[in-house]
Amino acid sequence: MDLNLEGRTALVSGASAGIGAGVARVLAREGVRVAITARRRDLLEQLAAQIAGTGAEPPLVVAGDVTDAQDVKRIVAEAAAALGSIDLLVNCAGGSRPTRPDAPDADWDEAFALNFTAARRLSQSVLPPMQTRQWGRIVNISGSMEPRSLNAASAAKAALHLWAKGLSCDVAAQGITVNTLAPGRINSEQILGRLHPSEESRRAFIARNIPIGYFGEPEDIGHLVAFLASPLARYITGAVIPVDGGMHFFAH
Repeated sequence: MDLNLEGRTALVSGASAGIGAGVARVLAREGVRVAITARRRDLLEQLAAQIAGTGAEPPLVVAGDVTDAQDVKRIVAEAAAALGSIDLLVNCAGGSRPTRPDAPDADWDEAFALNFTAARRLSQSVLPPMQTRQWGRIVNISGSMEPRSLNAASAAKAALHLWAKGLSCDVAAQGITVNTLAPGRINSEQILGRLHPSEESRRAFIARNIPIGYFGEPEDIGHLVAFLASPLARYITGAVIPVDGGMHFFAH
């Protein structure tokens, strides 16, 4: 299926590893001109070289901190200047933040800055040109809405869900869609390094909770992002779509 993405442009945050990197690889293969951003420039440059090695156009590297309001403006300005416009924004930056009931405000502020405010600021920065062109796509990467313990990132992602739904209503008639993906267990730095560091723990979790029988790959998220970015997905907006191999809702 031709997704009609050749020549489109995208900005992907959190692209130094994991889901963000997988999304960038898929979009580049589809002919999208991609800008990638994250704090770790060395990993971004490695990803750009890897993509170039496949024959696709190498992405623009724009290192920066999406939790910093001024850096967000710079990142978007540099990406737009190089690409000419930003047709698609993929908000992948985020991370789990397990916390205690008595956690200080600073812990909560950091979790919301990374998991919610960064996506909101990036979206606000790219929206005006999209509204002028009457076309655009915003895709957010979220997480589970069934926490098993207190996690500041879960609260921030819940805010992301409702913000995205409200935004989708406001911009739908302008040709802009806003959707959110909720990944299950994906073979990424965070999942393999922190949540399931051993092969034994991964196999046990899969046996109990994932009917499809394996963890997903970052590209599994990327393929859905590519479809949602295409003109073929014009009637899908305001959705929260799980990509989890049928993982049981109460899995923990």
